[in-house]
Amino acid sequence: MYLESIATALPPYRYTQPQCLDALREAGLLENLRPGSGVLLQKVLANGGSGIDSRYFCLPDIAPVIGRGAQELNEFFEREAPRLAAAALVPALEKAGLRATDLDALLVCTCTGYLCPGVTSHVAEMLGLRSDAYLQDLVGLGCGAAVPMLRGAEGLVASGMRVATVAVEVCSAAFFADDDPGVLISLCLFGDGAAAAVWSGDAGDGRWQARNFSTVHRPEEREKIRFVNAGGKLRNKLDRAVPGLAAEAVKELYDQLDEKPDRVLAHSGGRDVIEALEGVLPHRLNETREVLAECGNMSSPSVLFALEKALASAGDDSRWWLTAFGAGFAAHGCEMSR
Repeated sequence: MYLESIATALPPYRYTQPQCLDALREAGLLENLRPGSGVLLQKVLANGGSGIDSRYFCLPDIAPVIGRGAQELNEFFEREAPRLAAAALVPALEKAGLRATDLDALLVCTCTGYLCPGVTSHVAEMLGLRSDAYLQDLVGLGCGAAVPMLRGAEGLVASGMRVATVAVEVCSAAFFADDDPGVLISLCLFGDGAAAAVWSGDAGDGRWQARNFSTVHRPEEREKIRFVNAGGKLRNKLDRAVPGLAAEAVKELYDQLDEKPDRVLAHSGGRDVIEALEGVLPHRLNETREVLAECGNMSSPSVLFALEKALASAGDDSRWWLTAFGAGFAAHGCEMSR
């Protein structure tokens, strides 16, 4: 399938990492944590140790989010996720010279909230998709969801459809705080964002083609990175072994490639994850580092933010490889060529 356009969207409220620390302090969080937990937050947020300069949130003040109940957080997600998804899809359609009614299918992936019917129903109504457009929501695939979503779109495109894909995460709707180091690191890494793309079977003039998808999943490592239910709220489990798991799984997929890429575009899991990937791949993950610095870890949209950056600076290189990974533990790959 061929890429007609791609666009990304960020919420309007930008926080630097020190500002995030100030917000958590104002919320009284540090007073309720053990001293060592406060030291960890200080180290990551105030001392520049995360590789992140700023993050974006759907609320002008993140401090109250920490104390919200499950009902409030779910209502927050239901309100903001469709808005953010539409904010990415509208410019993607404009870039492709299309109207919403030109779409035959809409796929949306997310893991930071649950709606039934899903985000696709809300976006279809907001943008005015045809009543016979096929809608599919992918929920529960975590940070790696964008690539499996594209793999699902490939089958629809093969049947003659023009398909829009949207990865949207309101990570602030899943903020949780306790003394677990993995929970605190999650609080320091994640931000909100969305990325939309339009795909068809039309090769056009020099369009990039997505093909040769691959996956590896290791359910025996599931407890290393996943959401768990904590009183109805989402609580992220994040083990210190995750960077090594990601590097091992991604290298396995990379080694299976018949032709090695000119550039690798990866999910921006965090500084340690990027360093682990660069330790096993013969590539510098420049776009991935830029996305992490500018936006933090946005979960599933992150790899598509890296793709958008690469497209803006594409040179003579004609073969790229996208990879994303996360809950499961699972990792996914996709070749992009022109």
